[in-house]
Amino acid sequence: MRPTSQGTVDVTAALPTVTPSGATLDDAGVLAVAVPATATAEAVELCLLDEGSERRIGLARDPADGLWRGSVPGIAAGQAYGVRVHGPWSPRTGVRTDPAKLLVDPWARGVGGRFTRLDAALAHDGDDPFGPRSDVDSAGSVPFGVVTAPLPPAPTARPRVPWPDTVLYETHVRDLTMRHPEVPAELRGTYGGVAHPAVVEHLRRLGVTSVELLPVFANAPEPSLMTRGARNHWGYSTLAYLAPEPRYAAVPGQETAEFRAMVDALHAAGLEVVLDVVFNHTCEGGVGGPSLSWRGLDAPSWYQLSADGRDVDLTGCGNTLDAGSPLVRALVLDCLRHWVTTMGVDGFRFDLASTMGRPGGSGFSPGGPLLAEIAADPVLSGVKLIAEPWDATGEGYQVGGFGPAWAEWNGRYRDGVRDFWRGHGPVSEIVTRFAGSSDLYWPARTPAASVNFVTAHDGFTLRDLVSYDHKHNEAHGEGNRDGTDDNRSWNSGVEGPSSDPAVVDLRARRLRNLLATLGLSAGTPMLLGGDELGHTQHGDNNAYCMDDETSWRSWSDTSTVPFVERVFALRRSVPELRRDDFYYGHSDLPAGEVPDIVWLSETSRELGAEDWAHHRETLVVRVRSASSLLLVLHAGAGDVDIELPAWLGDTAWTPELTSGTPDGVPTSVDPLPAGASVTVPPHTFLVFRST
Repeated sequence: MRPTSQGTVDVTAALPTVTPSGATLDDAGVLAVAVPATATAEAVELCLLDEGSERRIGLARDPADGLWRGSVPGIAAGQAYGVRVHGPWSPRTGVRTDPAKLLVDPWARGVGGRFTRLDAALAHDGDDPFGPRSDVDSAGSVPFGVVTAPLPPAPTARPRVPWPDTVLYETHVRDLTMRHPEVPAELRGTYGGVAHPAVVEHLRRLGVTSVELLPVFANAPEPSLMTRGARNHWGYSTLAYLAPEPRYAAVPGQETAEFRAMVDALHAAGLEVVLDVVFNHTCEGGVGGPSLSWRGLDAPSWYQLSADGRDVDLTGCGNTLDAGSPLVRALVLDCLRHWVTTMGVDGFRFDLASTMGRPGGSGFSPGGPLLAEIAADPVLSGVKLIAEPWDATGEGYQVGGFGPAWAEWNGRYRDGVRDFWRGHGPVSEIVTRFAGSSDLYWPARTPAASVNFVTAHDGFTLRDLVSYDHKHNEAHGEGNRDGTDDNRSWNSGVEGPSSDPAVVDLRARRLRNLLATLGLSAGTPMLLGGDELGHTQHGDNNAYCMDDETSWRSWSDTSTVPFVERVFALRRSVPELRRDDFYYGHSDLPAGEVPDIVWLSETSRELGAEDWAHHRETLVVRVRSASSLLLVLHAGAGDVDIELPAWLGDTAWTPELTSGTPDGVPTSVDPLPAGASVTVPPHTFLVFRST
């Protein structure tokens, strides 16, 4: 069964009836509030904020569901609000009730204000998180919720790109356009910038079908970054799951309207919108962190806690949301439905998704309640679901372990392709990854479940992958300790920038080799935004806190764009490269039929079992199609002569693509007879088409 975004599901009609949570405004101006709080809470107050003043309204606990409810007439959209909870202080059991802390409603659909004072947001007094309660009022130092007007459903007309045709483009809203010369200054770094015609045309030219945006939920800086005057630029520090990040709006307060307009513009161009979502941890950090929302409301119902009230950290971010909690599951499902039905998005990439299959910190199960509920939901089963199948622990590495409804970021594809092109690893790994990773996804899924990538936001850019042997993260102020040391990169002979023409040419050729491999492998390719522009982070492989030209894409060099365009055009022209099943090779092959894929040596010998365990510098792949393809992957440092195969009935081969030219166009397109010998230069990817 293949994960699918096709079908005729009307996502608005399929939305189940749910009990409203948070603050919802009706057309008559009545604000209905429903807030969860700890069972030991003695009182919960809705706080209406107005330029330094605060009006507090007591809520009543509903015995039916335990929510604290109330309604207030005469409210308009834009009203700022928060919540205060009164009750016991019992940090060793996880209960951190502190009425001095103004809390953000977990279901807030808009946020305002800024997190400016960490000390004011701490519920404990002093340095000991298990010490006495703080009486410092956090209002004015922390964000707050903003009441939003009722919105009509998003249009139901969507691109609905089938999985086999999907090409993902991962990008950050701000980074994509901060230096784009054709985007007006007031739109750079905004939702409107992403939707600008020059950007949309660029994406369409590349052959991209689906834009995958790094987190756009409202977020706040983690404590560790606040103390350094920095913030999580990538956005993996969620504050409000149903609210768009206000910083990406061109007009303050219009983030929801601008986000919806961006989605409409991309849909009109045939492009899907996929959101990177973070349901594994929040911005509150570990047990010594601030009370901004969940911790102050009911930490034991939201987070995985140890017996002594400390946060269990499966994420490397200080805390872990408990995927078994009814509250967490309700918020996740409400959030995802909201972004599909109201905001119009077409799918989600789930950050550290393995935590979502580990309720209570247990071992991973693909049938865990939260994963199962998402997959079975009548709204969400009709959109793209992509798991990042690991967390910060060894138990969490689950590539290939998710259920049939899910596609996955395939980290083994990344590692196998990087290794081959730097001269490492057995040939079996690149063969398996190029062919769609059947060892991971057969028989329950298809090659489309493998989201293939060579680079992503987390790690080296493609240009840096061929320019650096080591990470260079000194600018983060962490002693270059952050970021992975397992880069599987090669600097092409010089660490960092080089003006040596031979080094520059080698790096460009190697970069194109990786792009061609990505575009022509079985599976779903994901291109890191900026790789087609030669973007460098100067060896920074963890630029999560760098909101500057380290991260902002430069549009000054578009020389690689024609190559990417040619690769994905070739992919579109050959259905066998966009498979909905795995290659069979010689398996169950009727007598006389040509295999759909054959792996050859440079002498046109078919590779066998004795070859797979060893490294090979040169791999020749014949893919059967209406006009079959011959792909040559040569990672060696010297020339190699290859024999064009003739033993499968081929008569001639026409050059179709080469990594030896900037645009991929071969220097000659004259057909070459089968059986002829061709000299392949070092570090080269070639494609021939049979005639």
